[in-house]
Amino acid sequence: MKLDKEELKGKTLSWALGQGIDTKIALLQHYQHLGYLLAEEIMAEEVRYLAGEPYSRNKPSGGRYSRWGTNPGSVQLEREKVPIEVQRLYDHERGGTIGLETYRKLHKMESPEAAVVDGIIKGLSMSDYQAVIGRLAESFGLSRSSVSLRFIEESSEKLKAFEERRLDDYQFVALFIDGKYLAREQIVIVLGVTIEGEKIPLGFLQTHTENSGPIKELLNKIIERGLDYEKGLLCVIDGSKGICKAVEETFGEKVVIQRCQWHKRENVLSYLKEEDQLVYKRRLNKAYQSDTYEDAREQLEQIVHDLEPLNLSAARSLSEGLEETLTIHRLGLKGLFGVSFSTTNIIENLNSQMGRYLRNVKRWQSSEQRYRWVACALLEIEGRMRKVINAKHLDVMAKAIQVEIEKR
Repeated sequence: MKLDKEELKGKTLSWALGQGIDTKIALLQHYQHLGYLLAEEIMAEEVRYLAGEPYSRNKPSGGRYSRWGTNPGSVQLEREKVPIEVQRLYDHERGGTIGLETYRKLHKMESPEAAVVDGIIKGLSMSDYQAVIGRLAESFGLSRSSVSLRFIEESSEKLKAFEERRLDDYQFVALFIDGKYLAREQIVIVLGVTIEGEKIPLGFLQTHTENSGPIKELLNKIIERGLDYEKGLLCVIDGSKGICKAVEETFGEKVVIQRCQWHKRENVLSYLKEEDQLVYKRRLNKAYQSDTYEDAREQLEQIVHDLEPLNLSAARSLSEGLEETLTIHRLGLKGLFGVSFSTTNIIENLNSQMGRYLRNVKRWQSSEQRYRWVACALLEIEGRMRKVINAKHLDVMAKAIQVEIEKR
């Protein structure tokens, strides 16, 4: 015997208990239907408590409440949201309809397994994978294998959703691109900043080196999902030649590149003796903190000149890409966005948070596992990232980028 959900509309568990053996067996075979009937029973019990039995003259609370039609709703049963009709009540004393408290609780209810991904990802910031699996299995009354299987299924769905989500409705003004090592494999991440200042991870890839080919492929996939760059984009990168080449070949004349000032400074200092590092660190910091492009450029050129007799490699390192480290200055945006967009600190912070979530995974078994975990961590972090500093003025940045693009 087969049962259809339509046949169960308006029925409760009390109705099911009064049916014949074939119907009861059919319900056991489709125990989601039993959950549906139990939910109906719970809500019907509240309705009877407040409004009494249908058509009865004996009304609780002096007839304060009356049945008043239904509204469509849903409850979570196993892994599926099941539609359900929710009884409304009219409160004659207050003069309006009221919802059912039992429905509010049912609507918020999750199956134990539904919290698995959240529990594992958050738990891993404090413990290791097997320990978290054990705690979840014990608290949910599930086996370790079922918790692990559920996490694999849920994290696979999250990865798919992450890689396929559309970007058409966003206006992005900037991208941050950087790599992070995860279990001796590099993960390159692209983080977008919208005109409203929201930070949104757009994509990532596993690559042994920051080669331009794979990164270019990643950027093209993001464009296919709806990234609009026709009005121009600011790309903040660490100076990697592979990332720089991929960005330029992908976006062409529509991109303005800001090289990370922190990475440039550290690269220059790495060539110097310890006693010289402090002196030039102060000079480089002072130059990059200058309010105007002209002042910053003049100071940096003087530093290059002074470094040449001391350490030619350091001087050449500073000269290489020097202009791109001053893009924010040149666009007249130093005052508003020098803190947020002159370095890759924003994406470094994202990488740091991701590292805290994933550091306790003791064993990485496959690339597919890495992708699932990274997607889950990025989605978890995304919901808690703050807007960039001076977000309300990002339209100024957008206009400055557009002017720069039009000059070309």
